[in-house]
Order: sequence, then C-alpha cells, then structure tokens
Amino acid sequence: MKNNNIALQKTVAERLFHAVMFETIAIGLTGTALYLLMDRPLSQAGGLAIAMSSIAMLWNMIFNAAFDRAQMRMGFQRTVGVRVLHALMFEIGLTVALVPLAAWVLEISLLKALILDIGVLIFFLFYAFVFNWCYDIVRAKVMAKTRFKRSAGASA
Repeated sequence: MKNNNIALQKTVAERLFHAVMFETIAIGLTGTALYLLMDRPLSQAGGLAIAMSSIAMLWNMIFNAAFDRAQMRMGFQRTVGVRVLHALMFEIGLTVALVPLAAWVLEISLLKALILDIGVLIFFLFYAFVFNWCYDIVRAKVMAKTRFKRSAGASA
C-alpha cells in the first residue's frame, strides 16, 4: 500500500513533464505516420500533428473543467457508466474539432478524415497504455534510486 501511495505522489512539475513527454512522442509518431501513410510533406504532416495535439490538450482542459463543474452542480458519482459517457463525450467533441481540420489540411473528404480520426483514436488507445506503463516502470526505478541515495546518505 505504501508503494502505491508513492506512485500517486507527483509534483506539478512531474505532471507537466509527463504531459510534455507524452505529447512530444505522440507528435513525432503521428507526424511520421501521416507523412508516410498520406504521402504528404513532413512539414504539413508535422504541422497537422502539432495542431491536433494542441487542440486535444486545450479540449482536454476545457472539457474536464466543464465536466467537473457539471458533477459539482448535479452531484453524480463517477461510476463506470459515467466514466464511459465521459470518454465518449470527450472523443465526440474532439472528433468534431479534428475531422474538419484534417480534411482541410490534407485536402481529403470529411469521410476520409473521419476514418483517419478513427485510426488516430485506436492508435492513442494503445499508445497511452504503453507510454504510461513504461513511464510508471521508469519512474519506479528512478524513485527507488532516489530513496536508496537518500537512505544511504542519511546512514553515513
């Protein structure tokens, strides 16, 4: 139980580092994928990846703030059903923002952009899982080394 609490204790700086790392790697991967799969210039693919990432981060902040206010006002609990609804509403809102942008930048139809968005969504499901799993493993090792150094220094 104690180790689990340590895993949950993260500073604002660490949370910011986590988010920046997540988005930086995601931009590199999605920009490269768009470049290779859509046969677009890297500047166009990378620019779209940066724009999509920026919109996703902004939408995340706006949507979650609104959802938190709705929860305070309505008093509902975050059950599994509410969490599923939360995720669906978030993705629908993000899709509404990203599909027209992708269609315009890539000069493709809205249907093709929607299919692309579904592919991006599936990618991010797996990417978020793998990134966070790896982050947790590396963080645990760093935290263990830090605790070891502190305890070794205290006993000297």
